Amino acid sequence: MLLAAYPERGSAYRIGALVLFAAAAVILTALAFEHFGGYVPCPLCLQQRYAYYAGVPALFFALVLLSAGHTRTAAAVFLAVALIFLANAVLGAYHTGVEWKFWPGPDTCAGTAAPLSTSAGGLFKDLATTRVIRCDEAPWHFLGLSFAGWNVIASLLLAAGATFSAIKARHG
Repeated sequence: MLLAAYPERGSAYRIGALVLFAAAAVILTALAFEHFGGYVPCPLCLQQRYAYYAGVPALFFALVLLSAGHTRTAAAVFLAVALIFLANAVLGAYHTGVEWKFWPGPDTCAGTAAPLSTSAGGLFKDLATTRVIRCDEAPWHFLGLSFAGWNVIASLLLAAGATFSAIKARHG
């Protein structure tokens, strides 16, 4: 394993690198499901990606800080990433509740708001080509969990790893 090749790296760096790799793998998997699998994300799905878009570069930055010996600053960045992923887990849990019909989703999740054509031919074309993406209907399940449910688990694990890295960076 690549990380084992650098025994001088501390546990904060090793765990932080693992969290970075895992976060990148999660967002790349989501993008693969979208672009290669044909699963179009709903508005809440897209919002859950923001944590990864912010977290991945922040984790890389924290690792650079650790390598440069700026352990306190790196710990602060790891902690910020942990909070980002913790908030993302809450958003994922909210989305999961919407899918399970525990509560209604936001108005933006009701489907497309694009105006339809007024002519009969245009209307039929619009109906054939318009795909409504709803937040309250999970398009995929694995082991009983939807994308949003798996995001809760991933985000909690990433938050835990980033927290561990922050503690190790701060206290050695």
